[in-house]
Amino acid sequence: MMKNAMLIGLLWAAGCASTGAEPVNEAAAEKLAQFERTGETTTCLNTTRITSITAVDERTLLIRSGVSDYYVSDLDTDCNGATRGSTRFEYSTSTSQLCRNEIIRVVDNGGGFLVGSCGMGSFEKLVKKPPAE
Repeated sequence: MMKNAMLIGLLWAAGCASTGAEPVNEAAAEKLAQFERTGETTTCLNTTRITSITAVDERTLLIRSGVSDYYVSDLDTDCNGATRGSTRFEYSTSTSQLCRNEIIRVVDNGGGFLVGSCGMGSFEKLVKKPPAE
């Protein structure tokens, strides 16, 4: 009887343990799934061409440049709060380029307060996957 109670207690505790799964932006993940990685990377993108930066998860950013160019940036560390729907990215540069290791900030849309920050990774060019046959 005592063994059963201990086993039940252990199973209950295991069920309550956090999985450590990070939040995923499903819409951004679906968008990223439409592309293939090329292996072609660049260390900087022109800021005047960046039209959006969207977090797929807290370590993967999908960047749209211009009308139809897409890049993915794999971050070295988590960008806390990046997948929250109520946040945006902000950055400032001394040039017209956003480059690897530059810090971007995650800012709350409502209050304007800092939620997190992270250093950019390299930018890997994406190409649209061919239509499924």
